[in-house]
Amino acid sequence: MTPSLLVPLVVGLPLLGAATTLIAGRRRRLQISISVTTLILTLALAIAMFVIVDAGTPLAVSVAGWPLPFGIVLYVDRLAALLVAVSSLVLLAVLLFSVGQGAADGDDETPVSIFHPSYLILAAGIFDAFIAGDLFNLYVGFEMLLVASYVLITLGSTESRIRTGVVYIVVSLVSSVLFLSAVAVIYGALGTVNMAQIAERMGDLPENVQLLLHILLLVAFGVKAAVFPLSFWLPDSYPTAPAPVTAVFAGLLTKVGVYAMIRTETQLFAESDVNTLLLCVALATMIVGVLGAVAQAELKRILSFTLVSHVGYMVFGLAIATPAAIGATVYYTVHHIIVQTTLFLAVGLIERRAGSTSILKVKGLFTAAPVLAALYLIPALNLGGLPPFSGFIGKFALFGAAAEVGTPLMFTLIAGGIVTSLLTLYALMRAWNLSFWREEDDSVETEARIQHLENAPAADEVSERRHIPRIMTAATAGMVAVSVGLTVFAGPLYEICERIGSGLLEPVSLVQLIQVEEES
Repeated sequence: MTPSLLVPLVVGLPLLGAATTLIAGRRRRLQISISVTTLILTLALAIAMFVIVDAGTPLAVSVAGWPLPFGIVLYVDRLAALLVAVSSLVLLAVLLFSVGQGAADGDDETPVSIFHPSYLILAAGIFDAFIAGDLFNLYVGFEMLLVASYVLITLGSTESRIRTGVVYIVVSLVSSVLFLSAVAVIYGALGTVNMAQIAERMGDLPENVQLLLHILLLVAFGVKAAVFPLSFWLPDSYPTAPAPVTAVFAGLLTKVGVYAMIRTETQLFAESDVNTLLLCVALATMIVGVLGAVAQAELKRILSFTLVSHVGYMVFGLAIATPAAIGATVYYTVHHIIVQTTLFLAVGLIERRAGSTSILKVKGLFTAAPVLAALYLIPALNLGGLPPFSGFIGKFALFGAAAEVGTPLMFTLIAGGIVTSLLTLYALMRAWNLSFWREEDDSVETEARIQHLENAPAADEVSERRHIPRIMTAATAGMVAVSVGLTVFAGPLYEICERIGSGLLEPVSLVQLIQVEEES
């Protein structure tokens, strides 16, 4: 069996698992076993594929043997294999977290008969987007994400979840229409939707047509990635979902949009320069997002705004457009997937322990739950970019790549990135101080210092305090350990990301790769 035959399994395994869990109905233990096994196998498959592609050439397969440009091409290079592996790990950890929540609370938050099939379809959509070799298959991956995420974001059918779910799906559909329109125009102009063939033929189009197609795709992917000003939907959508759903959305869904932007900039439009526009968008995304975080009094909303702001770092690195910058962007993307997911899981534990996620209501958690304090503090310091954590390493690498270019705009972005990092640390440490260090009998002066936050959204929401199952704590602790591992093993991981950056800017001919696979 040739290694390329492993590639379709990345999507096929989750889809098969989703169908099997759906057949299993309400047999909770069987559904859990199937879901966990599926994600473990996918993780092992992704690691195996990464070892193969890192040692040689990328893997590509034309599904069912259809020739180009008609066949659906699946393509796995170092970037795709790395992101599939990281995504599988995150999806597995969040699944274990949700298993603990379901065992403790029943099916109110995550109805088992619906949750597991939808979750595995979401996983299949994410993996399909990462290994898509043509734009239409990438669009299909996005639509799988949309269908599954709409089900997951409205679990429980509360009024707030239905309302935010409607906003989420409307915005996503607008993005999908833009994306599909761009795909149709590209096919009409070039006669193919295969990304390798598009890259070869794009130079034949007039520059104004190239620019139009470029902007159309960037806008469509910008909505998915939540870049400013297309990020307005995210801070209200994510916090209302159940804790495990919010965690996986925050960690992965925006990164699918970032991944699509990376492919667009490095492969499809390598000769079309919109880097100045992207730099301005990156700066606005960083600053507006972090200012929104500073103005919040609810932990999930704080993290949602920091999620937006830190997407700006990834766009920043992409716009620098050097091998070092692309490598730093990939490293920062992996870092952010892990750390952002971990923080949302920690906040889910805080909500259960304290009955609220409002920093105005939660007090004294350091004494009451010291383990929970550590599970929040470590990823918070990491996201804030405090040395020696991976957040600092990624930002330092981005700033170094920008300094090598040395233009005034680059130095402006470096300054904006530093300010964003400091304000992120301020917002997260203020939440730490109020929720963990502040005691029940703190003075009136302390309360007066945070009075300006009393009108912040969702500041008064209080729910019932609930028991925290060990598996939820273990899943969160495991993710914290992985986030620390990004620092401990930063050297080897960053070398991998540098190879990815160099490879993206000097891609292998996918057309020739497919032809070799067909002949073999």
